[in-house]
Amino acid sequence: MAKRATRVPVPLTPSRLRTALRRVALACLLLIAPTTLLRAEGNAFDLAGPSLRVSVTHGEVTLPLSQVPNLSSGDRIRVVADLPVEQSAHYRMVLAFLRGATNPPPKEWLVEARTWKAKEAAIDVRVPEGAQQALVFLVPDTGGALDAVAKAVREQPGAFVRASQELNQAMLDRTRLETFLDQVRRRDPTDVARISPKLADSLAIKLDSACLLRQTDPRAACLAQSGNAAVLADSQTSSIAQTLAGAPANIALQLSATPQGGFGYYSGYIGVVRDLARMLGAFQSAQLRFIPALSVPRDGRIELLLNTVPSFRKPQSVLVAALPTVAPPTLPVLSVKSADPLCLTRPGLVLPVGGAPLVFSTDYPRAMSLRVPTAAGTMLDLPVTASPADGGFVVGDVGTPPVPLAVGAEARLQGYWGFQPFDGPRFRLVSPAPNAWRADGSTLVVGRETPLVLAGGAASCVSDVWLERDGARRPVTWTAEADGTLALKVPLTGIEPGPVALLIRSHGVDQPSRLDLRAYAEAARLTGFAFHAGDRAGTLTGTRLDQVRTLQVGAITFRAKKLGRDGTTDRLDMAAEASAAEEIKAGELSGSATLADGRSVRVPVRVMPARPAATVIATSLEPAASGAAVPLALARPDLVPQDARLTFSVRAAGATRFTSRDRIEVEAGETGGSARLPVRLQDDRVAIATLDPAAALGDAARGPLRFRLVQGEVAGDWKPLGTLVRLPRISSITCATDAATCTLTGSGLFLLRSITGGGETAIADGFTGGTIEVPRPADGRLTLHLRDAQDAAATVSVPQTAATAASESSRQGQ
Repeated sequence: MAKRATRVPVPLTPSRLRTALRRVALACLLLIAPTTLLRAEGNAFDLAGPSLRVSVTHGEVTLPLSQVPNLSSGDRIRVVADLPVEQSAHYRMVLAFLRGATNPPPKEWLVEARTWKAKEAAIDVRVPEGAQQALVFLVPDTGGALDAVAKAVREQPGAFVRASQELNQAMLDRTRLETFLDQVRRRDPTDVARISPKLADSLAIKLDSACLLRQTDPRAACLAQSGNAAVLADSQTSSIAQTLAGAPANIALQLSATPQGGFGYYSGYIGVVRDLARMLGAFQSAQLRFIPALSVPRDGRIELLLNTVPSFRKPQSVLVAALPTVAPPTLPVLSVKSADPLCLTRPGLVLPVGGAPLVFSTDYPRAMSLRVPTAAGTMLDLPVTASPADGGFVVGDVGTPPVPLAVGAEARLQGYWGFQPFDGPRFRLVSPAPNAWRADGSTLVVGRETPLVLAGGAASCVSDVWLERDGARRPVTWTAEADGTLALKVPLTGIEPGPVALLIRSHGVDQPSRLDLRAYAEAARLTGFAFHAGDRAGTLTGTRLDQVRTLQVGAITFRAKKLGRDGTTDRLDMAAEASAAEEIKAGELSGSATLADGRSVRVPVRVMPARPAATVIATSLEPAASGAAVPLALARPDLVPQDARLTFSVRAAGATRFTSRDRIEVEAGETGGSARLPVRLQDDRVAIATLDPAAALGDAARGPLRFRLVQGEVAGDWKPLGTLVRLPRISSITCATDAATCTLTGSGLFLLRSITGGGETAIADGFTGGTIEVPRPADGRLTLHLRDAQDAAATVSVPQTAATAASESSRQGQ
């Protein structure tokens, strides 16, 4: 058999002790650092320990510990261990008061109770003067254990002071997390996404939004697992902007202003793991091992949660639980999240507040109420309840009918923070008043959705608005504005002009308020009337100009003529009844329009400078060089062949003078384009322009040809220039000897309507042939009637014999 090696104990020198403690501390840090789920799982406070029943009496008021944020000197504390009847292991319970890290407590500040004896199971003691912290130890009833605890506390109180601070902070953090999870578990999965932003904002919690996509139970587990899923927002978290509720704008300010205790804001961890082993490790011995216990208030008791399995073998475990710090009360600073007036009669009215997460996660606020000044000079106290899912305090029932409020009423949130009276922020309140609404003077216009603003009432109290006409109701879209007005969009489509009523229902009022109004046909909106000096006609612009009948400018009356539309603007041409309008000089005037219903509307009138004017002096045509063998002679001098070049001269009329920058605009009927031609000046009174119709107006241009003078942005009246026509190309006309017909050959013959001479030959629509048989004319001439104008025609000579046709054509061509 192999011989077992004998281990020789190594002396524990101070140097070796310090090294060992460093290694233990490092190992503990690696185990319980809250950066990932895997590192946190093993040290979470998830093991149920014993419970305590703790009450605190301050003056004449006794409260459970869950409602006490801090202890004061002279407070009476009663602590009872709530152990099961069948508890087999005996515990001594020790209440120890501390007075700072550098000042060991006296022996009498440690009070013990034997929990297994009914008459000795409770500790009932006053907080001594000068105490700063309080800890409860549950010590196994073994010889020397109690003395070892007292010795450890007195020898190094600083470690236990830090443990008290950390355990209290961990407890506050845990309440926030517990509150969030409790709200999530009690909600339908479809409701979680809606309430989560306000929950996270109220409790200052940062979330992993992926957790919210899971089913109810896995979702709650996901949120509770680690700092990766839900961490308490503070200066050490990576990005407040990733908060599900959106980044609280004042989170940095709140953090910087947070006192020790933090109202739940300042925490480096999630509150389920703490590095307490490192602080308490120095007191571990062969007999005792200190285990931190996290206090969780629940149902009037303090449940202790452990992160280490207790041992009843050596080293035996000593449970360490913290009571609130002994310090002057520090009241939470609540901020109002909305400056808008709140409706007192709104069911479930929420007073939106923020800045102190513990207000929502603990029972420290108690007997909270809203004190409201009434019009009678009295105060109305309404109970309120903190609701993190709603983002504030929910006001209880105000009763019916609503109590009239004082003018400019501001209500105050009040109550107690533990034992300390607490005055919170103020809120602007309104309540509905009968028949208080009035319209802003806007006119309701039928046929469309008309905006209307109502004032005088309590906009934040409005629940529904209807339009009533002849007993029928239509819902009205509305929004409550920050200035207390009600912005409506009144649906008047399909309604005739006449009386209508608005019904406004408010929260807390049985009967809606009625506001009688009248709806009108849309009134014309007149932008302005403009015409040129010397004109007898102008154009009125605006909307609904079909209602305009006349326009009076001085002594001149303009009457409506032709109504048109340019995009969303109406344009109404109006003409003066008398030539006296031509005497109105350029400038800005004012006129008065008369509508069909008799109303008069003021109209700005702009008289622009006189239009430029010019008249034709002479024209000349330069025939195009074409392949036609037989020339055509146009029957009228005003006809302009499309393939010819037209040169014309014009003379300035009236005060008009030509410049080299002027242009002459030409257009052909409704089938061609338009062109602006440069001018050559003879002098400032005579100008010459040249037009190539096919190139300038397009191959399809035909019909009446007109021009006008354009100077800058002002154009004169259109004046006739001629008639643009397209001509066929005739290559030959042959007539056999003694034949009764002749043959006309060419291209573009579809441009002819008919041919007359020896008789009439009609040309069918869409004719595509190259030859036409026509009766021989007795006088040797054929008339070609053109399609481009009703009276447009050209003549052509017919040779007497075939032998002379070619020579005749050649001679005429020369």
